[in-house]
Amino acid sequence: MTEKQYSGVLIFAEQKNKKIHKISYELLGKGRLLADELKCNLIALIMGPGEIDVQELIYRGADKVYHISDEEIFSIPDEVLYAENAVHLIDEIKPEICLFGATAFGRSLAPRIAALTGTGLTADCTDLRIDDDKKLIQIRPAFSENILAHIKSDAYPQMSTVRYREFNEAIRDENRKGDVVVAEPVKSVQNAVEILEEIEKDSINIADANVVVAAGASVKNSEDLNMIKELAELLGGEVGASRALVESGIISKEHQVGYSGNRVKPAVYIACGILGAPQHIAGMKESGIIIAINNDPSAPIFNIADYSIVGDMYKIVPEIINALRDKGIHTSLSGSE
Repeated sequence: MTEKQYSGVLIFAEQKNKKIHKISYELLGKGRLLADELKCNLIALIMGPGEIDVQELIYRGADKVYHISDEEIFSIPDEVLYAENAVHLIDEIKPEICLFGATAFGRSLAPRIAALTGTGLTADCTDLRIDDDKKLIQIRPAFSENILAHIKSDAYPQMSTVRYREFNEAIRDENRKGDVVVAEPVKSVQNAVEILEEIEKDSINIADANVVVAAGASVKNSEDLNMIKELAELLGGEVGASRALVESGIISKEHQVGYSGNRVKPAVYIACGILGAPQHIAGMKESGIIIAINNDPSAPIFNIADYSIVGDMYKIVPEIINALRDKGIHTSLSGSE
């Protein structure tokens, strides 16, 4: 199969509980730019149980949407069955580019599809470009995040997973027109996944948080982290962390901000005891207001901060907490008390 026989940019639109994941709209936004540059169609594939408003994908930029739905086949998130159906469609329509969200599900699904189609996969991309030869350049951090690797695949389709919050969501336009194709599901393999028990865990949604209070290596133990958690709770936000703090074992990787963690764009970002390594700054530089607290006046974080506080975070953070409580603030910059 020659590259000329491949055409189109395909994005995998992820859904959960019959609701489209926001990363799907980010993929549509970037996919639209790539498709326009290549002068080809932008195609969305969405699979899952039951009905879902697939027209929303048209409004967000897709020229064509393939909807594969089946209550039984997709009753549980079985990547083997999802991959089988995706590969069946990819073999039929032959897109030149396939994009997946780097979510937990996407990171499991995409490599299965790549293996079944005999192509490569570049994971956790932070940018995508088209070169002069109309090939996809996939950009991702490498070598402990010290460089950005530019990767070009000779195999087709060219496949990438893209980190959440790296790209802007596609602008919604209800006047956009497109085609919706309801495709029949396939199932030639047995379920590879069986759900034995569902256990609820604490919700951490740092990527969508309106306020992030982040801590760095200045935090020495989990007890010291409590004041960061308290400030985040008062402001109705989430706790973020530098890579160094995560690697110390004091906080889980789900809280990490930076190239190898989460990309965040909150209205307010408070950096407590974070020096500001380039890898960390890359993950939070698009925040609305950046407040930095550090006892080192030459800390790089101050170069991008809107408000800089030079001093000991162990003294300053409790003072902020007390001031908020004195003013009767008990949760939220997001509106509720």
